[in-house]
Amino acid sequence: QVQLVESGGGLVQPGGSLRLSCAASGSIFSINAMGWYRQAPGKERELVATITNAGSTNYADSVKGRFTISRDNAKNTVYLQMNTLKPEDTAVYYCDADARPTIFRGIMTYWGKGTLVTVSS
Repeated sequence: QVQLVESGGGLVQPGGSLRLSCAASGSIFSINAMGWYRQAPGKERELVATITNAGSTNYADSVKGRFTISRDNAKNTVYLQMNTLKPEDTAVYYCDADARPTIFRGIMTYWGKGTLVTVSS
């Protein structure tokens, strides 16, 4: 099994910055794409950003120019640098990974349990 653990959430004032991390561990043969999603109270989970194992990135329009996704393949870790945060960025942020636990198993999507980001003065 693959486990994902997010960290770095917290309370920040509008205009501030936070850096989220998500480390994958456990039985890992390979990891393809990794990503960040968020879910605000009363809303559905939405895509924030994704990154392939080759480094190609994709962002939601609402975070383009403010958020940067990156990854360290040697550490099986994905990061989300969030700048110029707004109150509407308040949500639980989840990471996911498309991974193969062993060479004998196909690619599955794994999720972390989330980390809360609150943007408020």
